[in-house]
Amino acid sequence: MKNILYKAFVVEEKEGKFVQSIQTLSTENLPEGDVLVRVHYSSLNYKDALSATGNKGVTKNYPHTPGIDAVGVVEDSTSSLYAVGEEVIVTGYDLGMNTSGGYGQYIRVPEEWVVKLPQGLTMKEAMIIGTAGYTAGISVKRLSELVKSTDGKIIVTGATGGVGSVALSLLTKLGYETVAISGKESEYGFLRSLGANEILSRSEFQQVDKRPLLSAKYAGAIDAVGGPILENILKMLQPLGAVTTCGSVSSTQLNMTVFPFILRGITLIGVSAQNYPTSLRSDLWIKLSNEWKPDHLLDLYTEIKLSGLQPAINLILKGELKGRTIVNLIDN
Repeated sequence: MKNILYKAFVVEEKEGKFVQSIQTLSTENLPEGDVLVRVHYSSLNYKDALSATGNKGVTKNYPHTPGIDAVGVVEDSTSSLYAVGEEVIVTGYDLGMNTSGGYGQYIRVPEEWVVKLPQGLTMKEAMIIGTAGYTAGISVKRLSELVKSTDGKIIVTGATGGVGSVALSLLTKLGYETVAISGKESEYGFLRSLGANEILSRSEFQQVDKRPLLSAKYAGAIDAVGGPILENILKMLQPLGAVTTCGSVSSTQLNMTVFPFILRGITLIGVSAQNYPTSLRSDLWIKLSNEWKPDHLLDLYTEIKLSGLQPAINLILKGELKGRTIVNLIDN
């Protein structure tokens, strides 16, 4: 394959500290793989921020280029599935974790990680969706298999974040009545623009209620934070309700009885975009590019360059970003 010099956002470990910088690298040092992709856009996810600040549970070895999302054009290929010049998406698997990721202008990956960019999506739109939006898509798909739009209200936690904002938009498009949970009163207008029928303060759900069951109010939920908020929502589900959960920003612990599951027959569904089956990936991307394409997609994002990554990473770790942040790797 070709040897090309390119720019990348690199994290290095120096004397116990993790230092971020933009460096010039060579594609000859990328890992082995079937497809070399010239990256046009990436996006910022919470996992990227962890990798960029030295979380060894995400990335074991440094120096490293994060970026669990990438969309671009095939530059070189030994795969019979992907030809030079094709526009493709790469998300999930090990990209950006222990494999050089989308914050570099080039990536090289196995063909199994690659999906063709479907008609109906531009490259920029694909990264506005990205892993966060794709996670929202999986969550809505799984939830809709158990809960109909006529069953009652759907509550969305972390509603101003990447997963929550896309989930709100998708649920609205599919006719669900939604309740958004947010700790940011200044963003209530943003949430209403995405279709939130009701907005509740995060503080109403943060305190642990030790009662095994609470008044049944919601048909389902899409949770992106975990912890006491998830516990309280599970106790407030109507009979046969369901919750998808994909995040643990608040806590990885779930401290409650099994009574809501037994007495009300509720379902808790774990969602991981990273581990979503290869056989299902392309179909969901096609759905998100057509009948499930969020109506408010272009209202959901902020665009930055590689030079803007460091301050954006600091903000997402503080929970101060809203919507999606995409990274332009062409204009650097």
